[in-house]
Amino acid sequence: MAANGASCEQPQKRAGAKEKQNDSSVRERRQKDKEDRLSLVVWRRPVTTLHYFLLETLIKLKEWTFKLWQRRGTVFLFLVLCSLFSIAYSTEGAHQQYVNYLEKRFLWCAYWVGLGILSSVGLGTGLHTFLLYLGPHIASVTLAAYECSSTDFPEPPYPDQIVCPQGGGVEGSISLFSIMSKVRLEACMWGAGTAIGELPPYFMARAARQSGADPEDEDYEEFEEMLEQAEGSQGLVTRAKLGVQHMVQKVGFFGILACASIPNPLFDLAGITCGHFMVPFWTFFGATLIGKAIIKMHIQKLFVIITFSKHIVEQMVSLIGSVPRVGPSLQKPFSHYLEAQKNKLHHAGGSAPADENWLSWVFEKVVLVMVCYFVTSIVNSMAQSYAKRLQQQRHSEEKTK
Repeated sequence: MAANGASCEQPQKRAGAKEKQNDSSVRERRQKDKEDRLSLVVWRRPVTTLHYFLLETLIKLKEWTFKLWQRRGTVFLFLVLCSLFSIAYSTEGAHQQYVNYLEKRFLWCAYWVGLGILSSVGLGTGLHTFLLYLGPHIASVTLAAYECSSTDFPEPPYPDQIVCPQGGGVEGSISLFSIMSKVRLEACMWGAGTAIGELPPYFMARAARQSGADPEDEDYEEFEEMLEQAEGSQGLVTRAKLGVQHMVQKVGFFGILACASIPNPLFDLAGITCGHFMVPFWTFFGATLIGKAIIKMHIQKLFVIITFSKHIVEQMVSLIGSVPRVGPSLQKPFSHYLEAQKNKLHHAGGSAPADENWLSWVFEKVVLVMVCYFVTSIVNSMAQSYAKRLQQQRHSEEKTK
């Protein structure tokens, strides 16, 4: 009996050892494939990267065309609505004022929604449009409101520059609430765009869980590995990810709301977690929309408005001037820039000092660099996605042999 038991245990041990060896080889292969994909970037392999990017773009266009054809009823209804609006737009009549008003509002809202989507899409590689667009916009409105003592500017979209209304207002009559009300539409639209941009990780993880297949995104693989780690891990990032995952999984709607209501670079993980654990769509998107477009946006607006209020800006400029040696030379362009902006608000721009454009030039170059980095990251990501298609195709062919 003992001999038979020992003889039965040996095949089991060999099978277990073989299974561990297979798992190890699979992990090594995945790691090697991942390293190969990450090396596929424009500055290392430009020709191959651009070639794979174009091929992946064609595949995506084919997939989107097929999906639109499956929903051709909705597409047809959308085209009919666009045709009706085009007819109303081109036909003269008293309704033109309403059409023009709707057109301006729609384009204004679509602009900020699009910037919001760009800011959150791409699992952390998005363009940070709050720092580049919405934050400066709120700051300019704040400075103009204090200078004009009024927020009665033309309704957005603003012209090339904000102009103080004739007569102005009573000095000291500007409040935080009035400025927040002035920028509420664009801020909420931007927040709604960031909420929409969180949907791809959610749908990716949900589709992967439903099909039982591994998802295509590397961040999901990292998420799976993180879930397998012990909760007592000493890594700060790992503990933070586990904290987000547990909050979303256990608290549900209010956990998602809490994560979305604060500046949280790990919120992409919340979308993957919700999709992985099959959280209902409206629970995830509703909490994300409320958190990002209402709660978080009011916190960010309040911070920017307070930072760029009149007395704070004056204190900041004087503080720059108090820096030993370099302070006065740095204070001069800031002071000239603020003075030039005040003159523009009162239609007294005239010829601007040479130093005025220094800050604008720096900001324009920062925006250009950020946009170039964002476009490059998209090219790299799509090229790596196509490389992963080739790797999966090669592995499937090896299995069939």
